[in-house]
Amino acid sequence: MRRLLTVLAAGVPLAAAVYLPTASAEPENGSASASFACAAPSVKAPAGTKVESVTAVRQAGGTIIGTGALGGSVSGVPAYCEVTVTLTHPGDDDHAEVRTWLPVSGWNGRFQAIGGAAYLAGDNGVGLGTAVKNGYAAVSTDAGVGDALDTDWALNSNGQVNTALLKNFASRSQHEAAVVGKEVVDGVYGKGPAYSYFNGCSTGGRQGYMEAQRYPDDYDGILANAPAVNWDEFEVATLWPQVVMNNEKTYPSKCEFDAFTNAAVKACDSLDGVKDGLVNDLSRCDFDPRTLIGTKVACDGKELTVTAADAAVVRKIWDGPRTASGKKLWSGVPVGADLSALAGLTEPDADGNVAGAPFPVPAAWVKLWVAKDPSLDISKITYSRFTQLFKQSQAEYDKVIGTDDPDLSGFRRSGGKLLTWHGLADQYIPTQGTVQYRERVEREMGGAKRVDDFYRLFLAPGTVHCGLNKGDGTTDDLGALTTWVEHGKAPTTLPATLTNASQQSVTRDLCSYPQVSRYKGHGDPAVASSFRCVSPSWH
Repeated sequence: MRRLLTVLAAGVPLAAAVYLPTASAEPENGSASASFACAAPSVKAPAGTKVESVTAVRQAGGTIIGTGALGGSVSGVPAYCEVTVTLTHPGDDDHAEVRTWLPVSGWNGRFQAIGGAAYLAGDNGVGLGTAVKNGYAAVSTDAGVGDALDTDWALNSNGQVNTALLKNFASRSQHEAAVVGKEVVDGVYGKGPAYSYFNGCSTGGRQGYMEAQRYPDDYDGILANAPAVNWDEFEVATLWPQVVMNNEKTYPSKCEFDAFTNAAVKACDSLDGVKDGLVNDLSRCDFDPRTLIGTKVACDGKELTVTAADAAVVRKIWDGPRTASGKKLWSGVPVGADLSALAGLTEPDADGNVAGAPFPVPAAWVKLWVAKDPSLDISKITYSRFTQLFKQSQAEYDKVIGTDDPDLSGFRRSGGKLLTWHGLADQYIPTQGTVQYRERVEREMGGAKRVDDFYRLFLAPGTVHCGLNKGDGTTDDLGALTTWVEHGKAPTTLPATLTNASQQSVTRDLCSYPQVSRYKGHGDPAVASSFRCVSPSWH
C-alpha cells in the first residue's frame, strides 16, 4: 500500500493496489507436479455467452511487471501456461477476456481467482504471478472494461449507461471467469482443482461478496478484504468531504487535517489499555475536533492556526453525509484515517487559493453513472443536491452493484467460508459499512454464533485501505482461509504485523468481530501475547 500512497502523492490517485496472496502451503496430499503440453483446450461457453477465441501460450515466468496505472511487480514466477478465452454476450457487443495461468510444474491442486481494483475488473498480472509462484492455477477477467481509472465505457454514444458492461463489471463476468477458469484447469491438467478460492481487496473484495451472494457454489473459500460492498451508497458518500469543503468554503491543508487525525489518535490511543498509536475500538473514540481551535500547526515552513471553520469541516467529514434536515445517510471517514485522501486539494494558484480535488473513483461514479453528465461540476453540488444524488444512486444501482444482500444461506449450504479483514484507518472505504453488513447478516441468519460458522470479520487497527501485505503490515489471511476450508479449523484470531505510531513493527492478533484487542496490563506492548480479545464495552 505504501507504493499506492506514493502514487497518490504523485498526483495519480487510485482506489486500491493489486492484492497479493501470501499463502503457499501445499494441500495435505500435495498434488503431483503437472507436466503437460501448453495447448488451447476445448472450452464450452458459459450460459448466455459465446466463445470468440481460445489461445494458449507458454510463458517463461521470471519477473512479472504489472500493467496499467497500478503497476507493481513480482519476481521468481515459475514457467506457466497462459490460456486466454474471449467471451461475448450475443447482442451486447462486448468482449471479455478470461486469463488462466497454470504452473508448468508444482501445481498445488488449488484454483485461485484474483479480483480487481477501482474500475479495473480483474488483475494486472502481479496477483496472477504471485498465485502461480505459490503453486496455484489462477484466473482473472477484464470483464470487457478498462484499467483502474478508465471510465470511457460508462456511457454509450447516446449518453446512456452501458448496462451490458456495467453488468459485466458488477457480477456476471466474475462468475463466468470461475466457470471458464475451472474448465481450463480440467482441460489442461486432465483434472479439476481440489479446492477453489477467490482473493480480492476493495473492488476485489466486493466481487468476493457478490460471488457469495449470487453464485454460492463457485468457490470453497472467499477472501474479500476492505470490500467495496454498499457500492451504490459508499461510492457517493466518499464524495462528501469535497461537498463539505465546497459548501463551507473552507479548505484545510493536509497539515491541518493531519493535526486533527493525530490529535484524535492520541486522545483515543489508550482506550485499549496502552499507548502505542493504534486505536482498537473506534466506537469509543469521541474526540471533539473543536478542542484544536486556536492550535498552531507548522506546515511547509509556515505557521497556520486551526480555525473554528476548520474544525467544523472535520466534524462533518468524520460524522459522514446527512440530509439537510440532519438524517444520517452513510458513515464518514474513520477517525484515524488520512482525511486528505478524499478531501484532496489543488495546488495553490498565483494568489495562493486552492480548490477541492475530488478522488476520481467517486467523482466518476457520480458524474457518469448517477448524473449521466460528464460535465457535471462537482464543486457546485449543494447539500440538498448531494442527498438527491445519493438516493438516486441507491434507487438505480442497489440491485445492480450494491452487493449488500445479507442472505448468505446459499453460501452456507454450499459449505463455503468467507473471511474478511478491514483496516480501521481505511481512507477510501468506511470500515463501518462492512461492520453494518456483517450485523445485517447476523440478523438475517440467526445470530453471530451461527454466522461465525462460515463468515468471519477481522478489524485491523491503524491499517489503511488494503494495507496489510502491502508494506503497512502483513498477515497470512489466505493461509488462514485454506486451513479453515481444508481442515475445518476456523480462525479465532488473525495473527498480523502492524506499524505503530513510531513506525515500529509490532505483532497483534486481529480479533474476530465483534471482539476487540485489549492490553493485559503487563508485558511488551509490541508483542501480541500482551493483548487479549474481549467483548467491546458497547456490545
